[in-house]
Amino acid sequence: MSAQTESPERSENRESPPSPAPSNGEVTPTSRSKALVLLETAFLRFRYCVAIFAVLYALIILLLCFPFFQGQMVYHNSIKLPFFADFSTPEKYGLSPNKTLNLNLQTPDNQSIGAWFLLNDQYYRSLPTIPTDVAAHIRPAIQARPTVLFFHGNAATRAFQVRVAIYEALTSRLNANVLAIDYRGFADSTGHPSEAGLTTDARTAWNWLVENGAKPEDILIMGHSLGTGVSSQLGAQLGPENIQPRGIVLLSPFSSIRATQLVSWVLVHKFDSLKAVPNITASVLIAHAEDDWEIPSSHSDVLFQAYLEPYLPELVLPGLGPKVLSTDEWQKMLGQQQARKEKRGELVEHTPISKFGSIDEFEADRRQVVLVKTHAGSHDYLPLQEGLQDIIRKKFLF
Repeated sequence: MSAQTESPERSENRESPPSPAPSNGEVTPTSRSKALVLLETAFLRFRYCVAIFAVLYALIILLLCFPFFQGQMVYHNSIKLPFFADFSTPEKYGLSPNKTLNLNLQTPDNQSIGAWFLLNDQYYRSLPTIPTDVAAHIRPAIQARPTVLFFHGNAATRAFQVRVAIYEALTSRLNANVLAIDYRGFADSTGHPSEAGLTTDARTAWNWLVENGAKPEDILIMGHSLGTGVSSQLGAQLGPENIQPRGIVLLSPFSSIRATQLVSWVLVHKFDSLKAVPNITASVLIAHAEDDWEIPSSHSDVLFQAYLEPYLPELVLPGLGPKVLSTDEWQKMLGQQQARKEKRGELVEHTPISKFGSIDEFEADRRQVVLVKTHAGSHDYLPLQEGLQDIIRKKFLF
């Protein structure tokens, strides 16, 4: 049987024609389906991320409703830096031999508060030899020079490196004694922190200084960050008792913790420095760095304005809710604002300082209120600005 062969023409006709190549920029059904799959996948991942974020946020809100977790968020007192600190040997952290006395102060509610008392450099250098009994020099040092009662911020301890540097600056540049405490629940102090508890600790430290010969006018209350809330509460307690400290210094303050939190309605620990203002009768210096990313410097503006407010003409604002002001009401409000602006200009003296910052200050009712804004210093290192230390020294006559 002979083999039959197909003609080349018929074989070519039976082959399926090749798919035409897509022209440049043309979207084929295949590429369109791939794009849709990628888009759907990305959208699903986005939804998952949003859902996870929402769950975490809700969990944080729920935890903040419990005072224990809220306290950890506010105080961070479980972060005891430096770890395993030896508070009985301050020399380990750079302080001069036998310049510092380690203390345990007893509060009225039976808590033990760890503290350091540092002799001022002028007194320490005047001693013929390194003292062997620091306690014997506390009263003479207190009587010789003013004392800074220092309240630190949240987390860490009185032995933390940057805080030790602050004490060193205060004892040398201001020639002041320093009493620095660790609040209850911090470092080697007993108990658990609370707003009322920290205020009690502050008053205990104040009373200890007075019992050891300090006059109120020789004690400068100084707080940093969280410590500004403690300082304000102590100042508000002393004012109604007609006790006048040398002054109150608020470094990197908040107007209230409520104003710095995402959730304010559940806060137990408020440290509302604004509410304390009417009861503070001492001179006040507020300082803030413009590059502070933890607590914006606007908090200091709000505090300064609160101290200034009683001396400005009243501003009557329209009631809440939508309201159309009449021409007379509008003109009246503008007039009040202009009067306040002019009065502020009369009261407040503004002094720019090249390459450093600025000072705003006013004097009323026999006291000064000062606002210092620095260009640098961030949050933790503001107290180490020498320019700020010099301003404190001059304003409070060290």
